Amino acid sequence: MMVAMMAVMVPLMSTSADAQTRRYYRNGRAYTTRTYKRPSFYRRHRNLINIAIGTGAGALLGGLIGGKKGALIGTAAGAGGSALYTYKIRPKRVRY
Repeated sequence: MMVAMMAVMVPLMSTSADAQTRRYYRNGRAYTTRTYKRPSFYRRHRNLINIAIGTGAGALLGGLIGGKKGALIGTAAGAGGSALYTYKIRPKRVRY
């Protein structure tokens, strides 16, 4: 299962040269161009990915333990637990 997750995540986290963005700033009379790297897919969608992984894991465990009804309960528990972890226990920190 971990290998399958890594096979999906590795192409999404790789960056390329076209991921750069240019911004133009007015500095006095002339315009200045600054190029910066766009954040990775995971950094931009961190909360959604974490909740989706928790939901999937809860559904898988609930399905293995209790069948269809257990999968439904596991989905709800996984989504709630991962949302709690993502938004309250370990919120995103802004680093300068």
